[in-house]
Amino acid sequence: MTLHSETPASSSLPQFPDSYWLRSTNIPQFPKLTENLQADVAVIGGGITGITTAYLLAKRGVKVAVLNAGRILGGTTGSTTAKVTAQHDLIYDEFISHFGEEKARLYYEANHEAIEFVKDTVAQLDIDCQLSEEDAYVYTSQDDYVQKIQDEYKAYEKLGIPGNYVVTTPLPYETKAAVRMKNQVRFNPVPFLIRLAEEIIRLGGQIFEQTTVIESTLDKRSIVKTKHGPQVSCDYVVSASHFPFNDLKGFYFARLHAERSYVLAVRTKKPYPGGMYISAENPKRSLRSLLIDGEPAVIIGGEGHKTGQGQCTFQYYEHLQQFGEETFGLNEILYRWSAQDIYTLDKMPYIGQEWPDVPNHLIATGYRKWGMTNSITAAILNTMLIVGEKSPYEEVFTPQRFHADPSIKTFITQNANVAMHLVAGKLELMRRDPEELTPDEGAVVQVNGKRAGAYRDSSGKLFLVDTTCTHMGCEVEWNDAERTWDCPCHGSRYSFKGDVIEGPAKKALAQLD
Repeated sequence: MTLHSETPASSSLPQFPDSYWLRSTNIPQFPKLTENLQADVAVIGGGITGITTAYLLAKRGVKVAVLNAGRILGGTTGSTTAKVTAQHDLIYDEFISHFGEEKARLYYEANHEAIEFVKDTVAQLDIDCQLSEEDAYVYTSQDDYVQKIQDEYKAYEKLGIPGNYVVTTPLPYETKAAVRMKNQVRFNPVPFLIRLAEEIIRLGGQIFEQTTVIESTLDKRSIVKTKHGPQVSCDYVVSASHFPFNDLKGFYFARLHAERSYVLAVRTKKPYPGGMYISAENPKRSLRSLLIDGEPAVIIGGEGHKTGQGQCTFQYYEHLQQFGEETFGLNEILYRWSAQDIYTLDKMPYIGQEWPDVPNHLIATGYRKWGMTNSITAAILNTMLIVGEKSPYEEVFTPQRFHADPSIKTFITQNANVAMHLVAGKLELMRRDPEELTPDEGAVVQVNGKRAGAYRDSSGKLFLVDTTCTHMGCEVEWNDAERTWDCPCHGSRYSFKGDVIEGPAKKALAQLD
């Protein structure tokens, strides 16, 4: 990687990605499923959606089992910026134009209820998780975005959202306009969810790690099958696994796409002014404060792109580093990490009954980088559907919806992009010799005249994999900042050894000699 020459050594980027949230708390270990199990509900996924869903169900007396492919909280939940807010960028004016005022208002109300749930749960269970109320801002520093900010504020007024329009913000650089949403929240999600996991176990639920689900039957009494053999028989299945594991039946591979974004946790020379911020324009700049080892720190996020379609991924971190240096001055970069998020065709999450003919399979996905509240909304809604209660949000989030505007245009654009990358990966000609790789370097190489992926670790050991994604046959690309193989078509990710990190792929990349 190439760092800016003016950057002091104390603010150099850490060599490896590492999330502060995951380092901040000792996460308990849970067993692997080793025998067949009976449950009322199987929840697939041990992130904030799955853990919260299981907690709410267990409180209702439902026998629940959580199945997670790796360690709980190790996916997007552990890599978030952890803003608990209903201010999801410039979205409400757009939602009014696509869905009407009623559904846009319901989206806000659902996320506002999620915030109140987090606050109430922290108080009830006495959770120490750095919970703090902050005002949230979407701001712009460009004249071209001022009208968009004004339109968003008008949407706030129509929907009754507490907030106001301002020209300046507390940030230490000029802004042209901003819309503020009052009394939002930030926290550390890991201790919050560990406490919920403890409650799940206390209430009779079960959590299993290192248990990869490969499929489930679509019968009234479903059988959830795992990679290593044991099965779970249950009345309901909730897919909270980021990308739905039954993606072919639901056509989700064509209705969803994955994007990555990047985060630095830093100590700054200038004091942070308070509040939470995100820029309206690209490249995105997201800001919030936190405490690390009892001392003030700042999270700087942004630089989103479609998974597998970035260039040198270290550059995204470097751009955030440069922004931090220019804005606050950097004393130290403590952590760097990245996250993967799923987008739907219309930017509204898919939550609820997957298919009209299979009422006992529910999903939750497509949070569009705003999972701290949308996940809670999903947990509350899916719990109500399972116990037979009505929710005003069911129609808003139903996965069975298809709005011609904007879904058709987005569907065509996204799938044309997939087709382009499918073909481009097969035709790529410039490939290196694996023997050229230096320690801690990965690249697409040529082995016996065929495309392959190679990574040489710091000790000099070479790892070779087939670069054909096991999901639908696209060619994966090397992600140098994370040491992973990422699929540019549907967002599957693999370790340098070829093991699956992110779905929809279920099988590892083939290893080569």
